Amino acid sequence: MRRFIPAPRTRVFAAWLDPASLATWMRPAGTTDVTVEVDPRVGGNFRIVMVQGPKQYEHTGKYLVIEPPHRLSFTWVSQHTDHKPTTVMVELFEREAGTELVLTHRQLPSSELESHRSGWSDIVRELQEKLSH
Repeated sequence: MRRFIPAPRTRVFAAWLDPASLATWMRPAGTTDVTVEVDPRVGGNFRIVMVQGPKQYEHTGKYLVIEPPHRLSFTWVSQHTDHKPTTVMVELFEREAGTELVLTHRQLPSSELESHRSGWSDIVRELQEKLSH
């Protein structure tokens, strides 16, 4: 997916590694609460628990690439990836009046492609809203 965010690239990048920030926008539709733990270094782990009604969805992963302010890559593991690691790449490009974000999620089970596309769209929309204020 590709989205424009009206905020400086350094600010967009920092939002992906700050647990307080992540908890405010890592929220696909229907998510009412999020807890986040991060060890923001290459090889460091993260844990994100999204609450949707009575259910909790745990997402874990490991940071593979951290190259401020333009590239971040991490594994992404949850029940929706069959508890197998998938890979997310976030690339940030400086544009006039903001940042172009390109998010690529690889190795997803084919049955999960649309739900993840929708989830990441919701999440990036939340990020856009948080950073445009």
